[in-house]
Amino acid sequence: MTASPAVAAPASLGAPGRPAWLTDLPVLLVAVVWGGSYLAAKGITTCSTVLAVLILRFAVVLPVLVVAGWRGLRALTAAQWRGAGLLGLVLAGVFLLETYGVVHTSATNAGLIISLTMILTPLAEAAVTRTRPPRAFLAAAALSVAGVVLLTQGGGFTTPSSGDLLMLLAALARTAHVLVMSRIKAVRTAGSLSLTTVQLGSAVVVFALLAALSGSGGGAAPWEAARAFGVREWAGLLFLSVFCTLFAFFVQMWAVRRTSPSRVSLLLGTEPLWAAAAGIALAGDRPGVLGLFGAILVLAGTSWGRRAADEGDR
Repeated sequence: MTASPAVAAPASLGAPGRPAWLTDLPVLLVAVVWGGSYLAAKGITTCSTVLAVLILRFAVVLPVLVVAGWRGLRALTAAQWRGAGLLGLVLAGVFLLETYGVVHTSATNAGLIISLTMILTPLAEAAVTRTRPPRAFLAAAALSVAGVVLLTQGGGFTTPSSGDLLMLLAALARTAHVLVMSRIKAVRTAGSLSLTTVQLGSAVVVFALLAALSGSGGGAAPWEAARAFGVREWAGLLFLSVFCTLFAFFVQMWAVRRTSPSRVSLLLGTEPLWAAAAGIALAGDRPGVLGLFGAILVLAGTSWGRRAADEGDR
């Protein structure tokens, strides 16, 4: 349940002699909290409160982002507003699929299936540009897909759950978000903070409209969900808002100016590992022997695929 991907700023070297781990540690912490976000979302969300939780989650951080990036927002052109708004619509779909998905599957499955984005994005880009991916990358993709199949069949071969399928659709939606971002020329020159703020604002508008339309169908209003929250639910919501969104975004902006985007991506790529660890250790997920083997294949496939894609770009 990550924050909005932003256009990476050009990397620059940090202070001479600065230990690399001082930059790596905050980025690794982002991967850890992102891995825990699936369990947190699952703990405070039901089918009837998905929209309410999404509205509350981003309503907490949007004012901070607006104040921090007010000057950048005012400098956006009309084309940049339109581009960021379109990206926000796609992002709304990503969060809806992820959140509904995690309600209907385990935190372990959710975190590992969504990691397929790292494989699907280069494949989709290759299809759009009509280029052939390296053979090693195709092999890594096949390994990851095999891992997901085994992961969702941990208790024996059965039909994948609706949550597993929704998480797979979320991975496809994330891929679409990245591709659309790369195709909209206007947003390439927009600041990361401004771009993310407009995207999240657009997504909240979508959630609010859907909540208003579904109100008569039994969906909980944000204020009703907030009133029903106890200490545990508020802690989970603040974890999603403050750490998984606000903290994560600012760490990414800080890190890409002090190290390479590839290094940041590599560290953030450990997110599914932490999702699996949180699900097994804290939620009692029991994927079984097949599921554990599948999880290992997913992690190995995404890691191998990322390296193969990087080598192909050189």
